[in-house]
Amino acid sequence: MEIRPLKMGDIEAKLPIIQGGMGVGISLGRLAGAVAKEGGIGVISAAQIGYQEPDFGRNTKEANLRAIRTEYAKARAIAPEGIIGFNIMVAMRDYEDYVRAAIGAGADLIVSGAGLPTDLPKVAEGAQVKLAPIVSTAKSAKVILKYWDKKYKRVPDLLIIEGPQAGGHLGFTREQLTEYLPEQPGEHLQLYDTEVREILSVVKGYEDLYQQRIPTALAGGIKDRAQAAHAFSLGVDAVQVASRFVPTEECDADIRYKQAYVDAAREDIVIVKSPVGMPGRAIMNPFMERVMAGEQIPHGPCRRCLKTCDPARTLYCITEALIHAARGEVEEGLLFCGAYAYGAQRIETVREVINSLIG
Repeated sequence: MEIRPLKMGDIEAKLPIIQGGMGVGISLGRLAGAVAKEGGIGVISAAQIGYQEPDFGRNTKEANLRAIRTEYAKARAIAPEGIIGFNIMVAMRDYEDYVRAAIGAGADLIVSGAGLPTDLPKVAEGAQVKLAPIVSTAKSAKVILKYWDKKYKRVPDLLIIEGPQAGGHLGFTREQLTEYLPEQPGEHLQLYDTEVREILSVVKGYEDLYQQRIPTALAGGIKDRAQAAHAFSLGVDAVQVASRFVPTEECDADIRYKQAYVDAAREDIVIVKSPVGMPGRAIMNPFMERVMAGEQIPHGPCRRCLKTCDPARTLYCITEALIHAARGEVEEGLLFCGAYAYGAQRIETVREVINSLIG
C-alpha cells in the first residue's frame, strides 16, 4: 500500500486519512485537532454542537453557532498548521447558516451529506473553503456532479463515498443494505466494490471535462490496514474513518461512551430505527430495545435539529438520545457506531489508530 498526501486544489494533507464527523458531541475540537496534528484531516460535527452551552435549551441555534467558533478555535490551537473541517448535514434546519458560520470560523473544508448538498457552492460562494459532498451510489454521484456542473460550473474539491458499513445514519434503504452487506461479517463487500468503481467512472468523466483531478475518499467499515489497502486498491485517494477514533484518549465523548465500544460484541451492532426516516447503525442497549419494541419515549421541547423529523409522531427525540450518549448516559442514549465497532479492545491514542490504518 503506497501512501501519498491528499491534495485538494491548493491544500494538502500529509496523510490521506479523514476523520469522519460524528455528532452529537463525539467529534469536536479536541478529536479533530488531534487528527489534524498528526497530518490527517480533522472534522468537527456541527450537529447540535452547542449542547454543552448553558443556553442551549432556550437559544439552540445561537448556542450552536457560538460553539462552531469555540470548537474550531480549540482544534486550531492543537493543530495550527493542520487541515480542519466541519461536517454539516443537509438535513439540518438552518443548514446554510451553519455552513456560513463554519466558513466564518475559518474552516478549511465543508463535508456535507445526509441529503445531497446541491446548493452548497452557492452558500460558500466567494470563500476559499473546500467543498466535499458525500455520496453512496453512482446515481447520487451523477446527480451532484451534473448539478454542480450545470448550475455552478464547478466540481467538488473532494468526493466522499460512504458505504453500507458506516456508522450513524446511512444513505441506503433497508433493501439496499440487505443487498450490499455480506452474509459473513468481515467479508469484503464485493457488490459495493462494483458500485465504488462505477462512482469513480462517473468522477473520471468530470475530471476529463474540467481537466482537473477530483480526489475521492472511501468511508464505511474501514477498521484496519487491510481494509484501508483494499480501499486504495479500488482507486480512491483517501479513506475516511470514524468509529476507530471513538475509543481514543482524544475523542470528545465521555469515557463511558468510549467504553461501550470496547465492551460491545459483534451481535450488539444492529440497524436501528431513526426518527428522521433513515436506517442507522448503533449499539443495542436498553434504550434501543424500548424503541425497537415500539415504545414512545417521552421527550422535551423540539430542538428543531433535522428537517425530516416530526416531533409529534416520532418515537423519540434524536437530539436528546445523542446528548445522553455523548454525556456517558449509555443506557438511555443512542450509541451510533460503524459495523466493526465491536473490534475495539482498549482505549488508544489517535496516533496509534492512524499507525494501525496506514502505518
